[in-house]
Amino acid sequence: MEFQEIFIVATSTVGFISLCKPIISFLRWVWVVFLRPPKNLKDYGSWALITGSTDGIGKALAFEMASKGLNLVLVGRNPSKLEATSTELHEKYGGQIQNKNIVIDLAKFSGEEIGNAIEEGIKGLDVGILINNAGVDLELMESTMKVNIEGATWVTKAVLPIMLKKKKGAIVNIGSASSEILPSYPLYTVYAASKAYISMFSKSISLEYKKHGIDVQCQIPMLVATKMTKLKPSSFFVASPEMYSKASMRWIGYEHLCTPYWGHSVQWLIIHVLPDVLLNAIILRYFIGMRRRGQLKEAQNKSKQM
Repeated sequence: MEFQEIFIVATSTVGFISLCKPIISFLRWVWVVFLRPPKNLKDYGSWALITGSTDGIGKALAFEMASKGLNLVLVGRNPSKLEATSTELHEKYGGQIQNKNIVIDLAKFSGEEIGNAIEEGIKGLDVGILINNAGVDLELMESTMKVNIEGATWVTKAVLPIMLKKKKGAIVNIGSASSEILPSYPLYTVYAASKAYISMFSKSISLEYKKHGIDVQCQIPMLVATKMTKLKPSSFFVASPEMYSKASMRWIGYEHLCTPYWGHSVQWLIIHVLPDVLLNAIILRYFIGMRRRGQLKEAQNKSKQM
């Protein structure tokens, strides 16, 4: 009887712990996503530098940060779009913030040229936050590698000395589900590989610079309705840039790898329980179909021009 009682108690305890674990995980997720207070980003410094700041996530983040009283260094390749974004910011926030523009094409300049331009542009500024968000058309292989790998690396290298000097700062690298959530990303292989670099780059420098007071984070968005993705916000799975940026701000300075928007984290959970074989088949079929539609549209446009 004693053995039976011990066995029953042991199995009951294991069962209770197994039951509690998902409940605790769910409660923690609710706390982190909806209830945990965001950090005061001005504690890192009075200026934030954002690459790819004239469209999509980057532009939405610029407005969110301006709403918190942060001054902005906007980095982009199109001077007229930078000016337009600056004008919009000043129309909305007036004299509450300052901003500075740096015109540079991360896809065309060398690493050293990128670093020099950023260093010159932020000289004398209390830059506390860096958002590496710049992106290009997924089909431009060389530009994708230049912007996602070389551009992000050299921009980070240029900003780090300011953060190291004051022993605080936050670096946010915008990654992709293609490298962290999905098992494969066929037909967009180079893009996914370059984002895998961003993820590992973030994890590694997070370890290197944490002791210097610098929080490094890689954020993993899934579907966001931007010009690059050509999507429209149709459900809670597809976020608008504004929805994503609000969620993004709440996570800065916390976990080194995260999916800020709650709909994306639910999607991640669903994907996690599906077998890779099934996911690979669905992803490949989807991208092949998308390529065929694109080729058909291109052929139709050519026939109209003739």
